[in-house]
Order: sequence, then structure tokens, then C-alpha cells
Amino acid sequence: MDKKTPENVVSNVVEINNLTHYYGSRLIFENLSFNIREGSIFGLLGKNGTGKTTTINILNGFLRPKSGQCLMFGEDSYSLSPATKARVGFLIEGHVQYSFMNIRQIERYYSAFYPRWKKEAYYELMSKLAVTEHQKLSKMSCGQRSQVALGLILAQDPDLLILDDFSMGLDAGYRRLFIDYLTEYAKAEKKTIFITSHIIQDLENFLDDCIILDYRSVLLTMPVKEFLGTFKQYKFEVADPSITIPPGHIVKNSERVKNKISIYSFSSEGEVTQFLNSRGIQYSGLHLVPMSLEDAFIGLTGKY
Repeated sequence: MDKKTPENVVSNVVEINNLTHYYGSRLIFENLSFNIREGSIFGLLGKNGTGKTTTINILNGFLRPKSGQCLMFGEDSYSLSPATKARVGFLIEGHVQYSFMNIRQIERYYSAFYPRWKKEAYYELMSKLAVTEHQKLSKMSCGQRSQVALGLILAQDPDLLILDDFSMGLDAGYRRLFIDYLTEYAKAEKKTIFITSHIIQDLENFLDDCIILDYRSVLLTMPVKEFLGTFKQYKFEVADPSITIPPGHIVKNSERVKNKISIYSFSSEGEVTQFLNSRGIQYSGLHLVPMSLEDAFIGLTGKY
């Protein structure tokens, strides 16, 4: 087998190893580990309260974890050098301050802090919003302000973009604009993106890899296409409507409405059939149901 050459080796922009964190006595997560490949779009997905923003805060050096290691561009995240910090663009909930400024004023203000500033990226996105240079942020909708924030981050020309629950308060149109523009930008500029969200529906064709968090644990770390290709939903009817199927090796989750059951599994239909038969469950109409990423996310994490 040929050895890899330096030209085709993909380095990791972020490396998180055995990260554990508590708030007081409450465990947030334990032994969390994942890598983010250079040039990839990585999603940290989970319900509210599973530790997404905590992970972002540790990565940015705002929090020191109880144990474990977090590296960004090879440096410990709690002691990043100014040069490394300059390579990172960070979008947090709340978007843009200084709402008394207009589109042009805020661009000129931010440009003074970033030597690699590319105002063209900012004004290109502003043109898609059809706003004038003299329009104040205070007069904009939440969705428009979020796009201003994104434009300001893109103009910084960071190598890594960290977007924490970017979709908060955005309607479907602005979420789609956000994702479409960001996808085009990331591919054209070969940027790495780390995004957290509990709204999954827009991310199916956007993410390369993902990790799905549950409360205090990791449910999955996998490329999105592999997840959608291997995680399955099966539906069938049972004679006894009181039957319940607890999670285990074959069944990761299940739902029952009267005598209709849905189960979620990484196993084949033959393996599921064998499992049901071994339990003596009387069923009929077993069939595979196609899923979106949102369906698969809910199937793995549960509705409640």
C-alpha cells in the first residue's frame, strides 16, 4: 500500500480528547472525543441542555474543562496565541451589537481590528438582503441582523468558523439563505466550519460529519451520509397494543401508537425480523420507512 504524501494528508483543525465537564455536581458530558478535519463542515447536534454551547465555550477558551484536552490548530484552547485567535471567526446567539450603526458604519468599525479584512464578502451578502448602506441595524429584522453578523465574520477571512445555534429566531427563508451562502463560501474558500444546532432540518445537505449528543453521553460520531445510509426506521403492527420494545443492541429507540410500532436500528431487515421472532412478538406489515436527517436525529435521540 502506498504511503500518504504530505500533499494528501488531511490535518485536524480541532482535536477534542476525553473532555469531561461539570457545572457544580451536575455532569454535562464525560470523555467527549472528536476531531474536525481541515476543510470539512462539522455539526455538533443535540437537544437543548446536552452541552453544545459548553463545548463551544471550552473550545474558545472561555471555560477550562474539568479534565481532557481541547486543541485548536494544535494549541491548547485555554491558552491560544493571538495569531491562532485571529484565525477563528465566532458567531454566537444574539448576533451583532452596536445596533445604532448602519450597514456601512459597522463594516468600517470592524475592519479596523482585522488585518485580513475582505469587505467584498460582507457587501456581497448585504446585496442579497437588498439593504442600503445607510440602513441601521436597529431597523432590521432578527433574520437580517443575523446575516449582517455572518457577513462581518466572513469579512474577517477566518480559517475556522464557529457558529453556535445560528438559527435561533430565524424563519425558514433566512435559515436557507444562511446555509446556501455559507455552503458556497466554504467550498470556494476551502474553510472549516464547526456548527452547533438543535434545528436539524436545514443541515442534511450541508454537513460532512456530525456528532450527536445525548444528556451526559455521545450517541453517535459519523459522516452524515453514512448515518443516513445505515440508520433505519421500520414500521409494523402488533396484535397486542401493550407491547413495548426497550432499547438495546438491535433497537436503538422505539415508538408505539396503539398497535402501530416504529423502531430505529442500524440492523438489516433480516436481523430485525429475527429479533422480533426471538421475542415471540406477533407482528405484520414490517416495512422500511425513508428518513430525513431530522427524522433520523429524532429516531436516535427520542422525541422527549
